[in-house]
Amino acid sequence: MLQIRPAAECRFDAVSLGEIMLRLDPGEGRIRTARQFRAWEGGGEYNVARGLRRCFGLRTAVVTAFVDNEVGRLLEDLVLQGGVDTSFVQWVKDDGVGRTVRNGLNFTERGFGVRGAVGVSDRGLSAASQLRPDAVDWEHLFGTLGVRWLHTGGIYAALSDTTPEVVEAAMEAAHRHGTVVSYDLNYRPSLWKSIGGKERAQEVNRRLARYVNVMIGNEEDFTACLGLEVPGVDESLTNLDVRGFEQMIAKAVETYPNFAVVATTLRTVRSATVNDWGAVAYADGKFVQATHRPALEILDRVGGGDSFASGLIYGLLTTGDVQTAVEYGAAHGALAMTTPGDTSMASLREVEALVRGAGARVQR
Repeated sequence: MLQIRPAAECRFDAVSLGEIMLRLDPGEGRIRTARQFRAWEGGGEYNVARGLRRCFGLRTAVVTAFVDNEVGRLLEDLVLQGGVDTSFVQWVKDDGVGRTVRNGLNFTERGFGVRGAVGVSDRGLSAASQLRPDAVDWEHLFGTLGVRWLHTGGIYAALSDTTPEVVEAAMEAAHRHGTVVSYDLNYRPSLWKSIGGKERAQEVNRRLARYVNVMIGNEEDFTACLGLEVPGVDESLTNLDVRGFEQMIAKAVETYPNFAVVATTLRTVRSATVNDWGAVAYADGKFVQATHRPALEILDRVGGGDSFASGLIYGLLTTGDVQTAVEYGAAHGALAMTTPGDTSMASLREVEALVRGAGARVQR
């Protein structure tokens, strides 16, 4: 059972720790032939804080780092437009050419039909990847100011040799002050392939899993990051049997008894623009399943899992009921994938309407 700090005692409902990149989006085109890009901000951990703020109205902040140049200030402006507090952004001096430190870029094309989405990140030596555990006054953040929920994940943990240490320092401080810790495994093969692959991913994520109260991921995440196989899942991920996920989650909770909640999305990719979408979660000895949405039409799938996480966190913070929380998560993720960009453009009213079974008829 989650023990959540009272809102009145805390300055922030939720804080995310991770990297924020500038997403460059060629729209309906392709990266390799683009003549223009639309700029967004995005990052696996940040997207959760932004969703909690803009869709669900909670008080959120982000812990990250930017280079103090025009790109860094653009990222700051985009974050401020999302309503997320930037007090804990670390500013790093620009060396002039990005030889020693830079702001990360993420080129992302959405895909269509038989052509899958493509992401090409350019984030080596980013400011956020070079943060050190003592760069942030964790005692001030979690103790003096107070935070109800800390969210971070496997993307940030994969960025450098020091980022797992930063994550661990944040988690330890959060636990000392009664802050709930959630972690999205978010396995990205490209981030791990040059630093040890799955073996290194499992080493890092198993170490950090000991501090996690709410573990989030999909079928590939739990297998690649924690070595937990999902029975009945084929190599192409076209057969996602809920019973297999329940067996995997039961094993996860046995291995890590600190997991109070485990939640996983269920996505079967029929095409880049049509996915079956759902979710299952565990808490207090029981499994619950969100409304399944077969043949969900998608405009931009990037960020759908992050929006699931923010909806789940909102539901747990406000109701404490895992069934309600997983429904909020699945509905928010579905809505987020109907608009471009990493971050959600949905409203709480829209999420609640979809949870109740509202259709897509025109609203006038």
